[in-house]
Amino acid sequence: MGKTKKNMPRVLVIHGPNLNMLGLREPEVYGRTRLAEIDDRLVGLGQQWNLEVSSFQSNHEGAIVDKIQACLGKIDGLIINPAAYTHTSIAIRDAIVVLGVPIIEVHLSNIHKRESFRHKSLMADVVTGQIVGLGVAGYYLALQALAEKLGMLPSD
Repeated sequence: MGKTKKNMPRVLVIHGPNLNMLGLREPEVYGRTRLAEIDDRLVGLGQQWNLEVSSFQSNHEGAIVDKIQACLGKIDGLIINPAAYTHTSIAIRDAIVVLGVPIIEVHLSNIHKRESFRHKSLMADVVTGQIVGLGVAGYYLALQALAEKLGMLPSD
């Protein structure tokens, strides 16, 4: 599918709106780790597990949809934190359905313990798995899960 010349599976990480403000925005909810730190750690873990990891952040729904569509046939796995679009974006949901790769939805906070409007994820029924409430560790666990699904790590 989207393997590089070195035959390394490609994983894309998509961060939705306001995640560029991590470390500044409500640190009691989202933590103090900056987005660049998360992305750097994911790249490092990817190298350890023979995965090529790239990331993309946008505050714009259409840009996220465009990025997903541009990745069709070019990636082997997706980690997505749609952020506020989790609860509103049928467009993002429809775009990820077409990918045909394992997809892990990540949320830093536990969306099920927050305001009622955050309890429903429009992505939940079309993603491979969902990790919520574990802070930045959720991203790293998502990458580990994809590494296992892509045969780069042993699985149980």
